[in-house]
Amino acid sequence: MKSFCYTVIDELGLHARPAGFLAKEAAKYKSSVHVSKNGKKADCTRLFSLMGLAVKQGEIITFMIDGEDEEEACAALEAFCRNNL
Repeated sequence: MKSFCYTVIDELGLHARPAGFLAKEAAKYKSSVHVSKNGKKADCTRLFSLMGLAVKQGEIITFMIDGEDEEEACAALEAFCRNNL
């Protein structure tokens, strides 16, 4: 299992458009990808699950990736976050 933390810098937080892009990116991998914030956990491939976390600017989210391509998925999702969230 791989994991990393990311502080959301987008002034609107994790709103619909970037959450949709994040779900699409996570769905590219065979590994399961989950995001957690303050004890709440969401399946990263499900838009409404991500939206339910209500992530705002400055909040820290933790990604947990587990599966056969977890190394590749972790690196790609970290890069995605830096460029889009």
